Amino acid sequence: MEMLASLHTLPSPLPPTTSSSEPSYKTPFITRRRTIISASTAAIASLLYISNPIPSLYPAIALQPQQVELDQEEDRIVRLFQETSPSVVFIEDLELAKIPKSSSKGDRVVVAEDEDAKVEGTGSGFIWDKFGHIVTNYHVVDKLATDQSGLQRCKVLLADASGTSFYKEGKIVGIDPAYDLAVLKVDVEGYELKPIVVGTSRDLRVGQSCFAVGNPFGYENTLTTGCRWLVD
Repeated sequence: MEMLASLHTLPSPLPPTTSSSEPSYKTPFITRRRTIISASTAAIASLLYISNPIPSLYPAIALQPQQVELDQEEDRIVRLFQETSPSVVFIEDLELAKIPKSSSKGDRVVVAEDEDAKVEGTGSGFIWDKFGHIVTNYHVVDKLATDQSGLQRCKVLLADASGTSFYKEGKIVGIDPAYDLAVLKVDVEGYELKPIVVGTSRDLRVGQSCFAVGNPFGYENTLTTGCRWLVD
């Protein structure tokens, strides 16, 4: 700060005279004073920069821990989806043009190849156990549950433990319209299913992350993220 001290010891300029012309001493003095002020300003700016460096010059160093944490969180979500999606099924609510004939085994023909079937709705469900029980919403299969014509069918697309996809016809074995729940049963003879891992909602808190794996609007195997906004 020696330059600032020099600035304070400079002599004051002489008072102006009444002459119309500028005195010869004034121009050199002003020039020298401006030079000292500019040098002092530069010194102050340098000190401020050293004590407070610009953050934008060090983004890579500052973001490294945050980036590692983000990568770990993304990896956790990806693994969650990969582990859960084989237990999620795609359900189609169909109306047949005519009642199909029964097969030699007495089972109704699977409607996967029925070109005349009308898709009236789609939804999601999950594999409850290895015996082929599927939990879904009642509104997904409400037409099948109240069918009087014999033309309503439910086609379920699911995957076995090895990841092989296949279609099966779902039959209703339980409903609870008040809670919007329904249970289907599919024939899984010869297939090994991967039931979903069931948790509990007892310890949930508002603001916690939640993830929905399903088939909304006909899109298969989707993942939606959000947060818990209400605890009932």
